[in-house]
Amino acid sequence: MRITVHDIARVANVSQATVSKVLNNYSGVKESTRKKVSEAIEELKFTPDSVARSMVTNKTNTLGLIVGDISNPFFAESAKIIIGKAQEQGYDVIISNTDHDDENLENAIQTLISKRVDGIIISSISRTSIRIKKLHDAGFPVVLYNSRVESDSSNSVVLDNYKGAVLAVDHLVELGHESIAFIAGPTKYLTTYERYAGYEAALKNRGLVLNKEHVYDGEYDYEKVYDFSYNLLSDPDRPTSFFATSDQMALAVMDAAASRNIKIPDELSVVGFDNMNISANQYIGLTTISQQKENMAELALKKLINLIVKKDPHPVSAELTLEPELIVRKTTSTPNKIILERRGYNGT
Repeated sequence: MRITVHDIARVANVSQATVSKVLNNYSGVKESTRKKVSEAIEELKFTPDSVARSMVTNKTNTLGLIVGDISNPFFAESAKIIIGKAQEQGYDVIISNTDHDDENLENAIQTLISKRVDGIIISSISRTSIRIKKLHDAGFPVVLYNSRVESDSSNSVVLDNYKGAVLAVDHLVELGHESIAFIAGPTKYLTTYERYAGYEAALKNRGLVLNKEHVYDGEYDYEKVYDFSYNLLSDPDRPTSFFATSDQMALAVMDAAASRNIKIPDELSVVGFDNMNISANQYIGLTTISQQKENMAELALKKLINLIVKKDPHPVSAELTLEPELIVRKTTSTPNKIILERRGYNGT
């Protein structure tokens, strides 16, 4: 038989209102009374009805989290941080994966709203999307992380992607690289668009010409990036380095190079973007741009909860921008050996 608040009140010899105050952790209840209610709850093995409680408090203590590709370690790792920190604050998290598809994103938003989540954190949304503005104007708590839209009606936590791309290109140029291929990804996302702009500006500032044939701007797909890199590396005048806008895509480049028996970093330098955990593995040692995923995830969650409980000092809209950091490991070096080999140097 289902145990109710009435049963607890009867066993504890208190009113139902007192039981409700204890269950909702209200102040003003005597410690001795709180103890009697707690003992009655334990004796009856009562489990609070979250649905019924939400109808009273208008809160479900549930958050939505929408990511573009859960197989991408950046999203998986940042999602784990968000879920863990949310649980510490008494929130459950429902996660949805869109595969970077706009229709899937819309369906995910509708599903989460139908489940009466208190707010949603979203990544990988098109920079021209008007959906976020609609949610914002309706007063629904939503925060973007690792993503922005071209609307003032949004709350987001992002990296300075432009600066991050400049750091990556400058690092390669300072090592002596003049031919830098770029795995850009789709520019419908503002973060990717900004990284492309940073890449282009850094080349121009260094007096280098952008070669469109050395730029991949298709969807984030490991096999497609692998094929693009594999084909490009077959060119006699192939690039001496690659900059990829995600660590996962940088690994696809390295995979293609291995298939071509091209040694990294002796014959090809590679820079990623994310600093996912596996990038620091001693067998990979990927040079990359850190997105500060821990800080980004925690700030996004904090921002969302503040919006939910209406304690945010910037309830209208605010953008938090984090500073990128170049993490130099072992996938980058000078291109001197390649240049000498192409000029016919044979070591004699």
